[in-house]
Amino acid sequence: MSATGTDVHHVEVRRGRYVDSVSLMQVSATVAGTPGVHKAQVAMATELNLDVLTGMGFEIPADAGPNDMVVAVSAESDDAVAAALAVMEDAVASIGRGGGSGDTFGGEPAPRTTRWAVERSGAPLAVVSVPGEHAFAEAMGALDAGSSVLVFSDNVPLEHEVLLKRTAADRGLLVMGPDCGTAIVGGVGLGFANVVRRGPVGVAAASGTGAQQFTSLLHTAGVGVSHCLGLGGRDLSEAVGGLSARAALAALDADPATEVIVVVSKPPHPAVAADLQEYAATLATPVHLVLLGAGQPTITAGVEKVLAELGVDRPAWPTWGVPDEAPRVSGALRGLFAGGTLCDESMLIAAETLGDIRSNIPLRPELALPAGLEHDGHLMIDFGDDTLTQGRPHPMIDPGLRLARLEKEAADPATSVVLLDVVLGHGAHADPAGDLAPAVAAARRTAADAGRELAVVISLCGTDADPQGLEAQAAALAAAGASVFSSNAAATRYAVALVSGGQR
Repeated sequence: MSATGTDVHHVEVRRGRYVDSVSLMQVSATVAGTPGVHKAQVAMATELNLDVLTGMGFEIPADAGPNDMVVAVSAESDDAVAAALAVMEDAVASIGRGGGSGDTFGGEPAPRTTRWAVERSGAPLAVVSVPGEHAFAEAMGALDAGSSVLVFSDNVPLEHEVLLKRTAADRGLLVMGPDCGTAIVGGVGLGFANVVRRGPVGVAAASGTGAQQFTSLLHTAGVGVSHCLGLGGRDLSEAVGGLSARAALAALDADPATEVIVVVSKPPHPAVAADLQEYAATLATPVHLVLLGAGQPTITAGVEKVLAELGVDRPAWPTWGVPDEAPRVSGALRGLFAGGTLCDESMLIAAETLGDIRSNIPLRPELALPAGLEHDGHLMIDFGDDTLTQGRPHPMIDPGLRLARLEKEAADPATSVVLLDVVLGHGAHADPAGDLAPAVAAARRTAADAGRELAVVISLCGTDADPQGLEAQAAALAAAGASVFSSNAAATRYAVALVSGGQR
């Protein structure tokens, strides 16, 4: 151990100890939540992760390699470090108890490759979650063994994605991803997924949080999902050409439990969208396209259209803590998002009234934020973008970056409204309101102490069956002073109305 200022630093390298990146994200978030811990990261010693660890202030042994696991903790005392390490040991051991890191599989040596695992098990679907540079080999191994594959890994080269999807198309298989964070197959959630009822709507989504918003609102309306097949956010780009979208539509069209198909996507390439619409028209099952873009329907509107086709009345989408009289504010709108598609949707809605919105995932290249993500006007940041998640947990797991930015916005006299999303479900933070609600209350106090009114608006994506507890999360956020909406579109319109001086 070493001490820096008042903090105690602990760094250790566990040689030859591999744990997948998704599991280590969860472990890191758990360790970081230990009382007295200021910073924590548990990660494989890849070059990228080593850069992140160094940037966090940790000194990593020079001989640490990509097959080694690094445990790095900065805490207020030796006792806090010891407690964090105990939490880490238990978290890593629980992965092993779940069968993810054992040395045997069915009494035989554990498979060392995805292809070996698929051939032994006969599984029709494999999930690949390894560093992006290694994902191609594992995913191709699954395809070679005759299995479709969900590639959770991000930072996979575009040419690898195209080759995987062309190979799958030739073999009648499906590649979900890369960077596929959400899927529901036969009622089983994979990656980040909300708990939703089974039903007649099949979803193909080139969007993780877009899929979660769509399926959660369906559930709230009393309608269920047959399957939700993720495509990866680049699938409807010109380079990929919707290869997985076609395969997913064909699979859903052949599924007797699917009565209506919906494609949900962040803004697609226009030519690819047109080709997909033409292909959809050839299917026996009706297909709705919910493709975000200027002048296009929102995700909530897409849900309402499907409900109308099914003969289901549109519900009043739940809200919590929205005051009868809107607060009077003056200044800029700042959006701090965990979900890229929810950020896209909010920018599209806000731009209709407020004009240009700066972002790290801009609607137009000239609206890109500089490297420091600073601007004196309206802006929206996707904290889940690949450039901000390299070597660190996704913000749906670890809210640290967003909370720091919320504190900064509270102190900025130009900020009048902060818009955030909170996404519940499997894979996400176990209690997001437990971290966010105190931060919201503190932000509002900071502004009030400076003689300002700071409005906080939250889009809460989840269902009453999610493990975090939808009502409890909403109540905690509302009690902190936030206006909470189940519809991201409604939350954004409310935030825009506050900034522009309009009424709800």
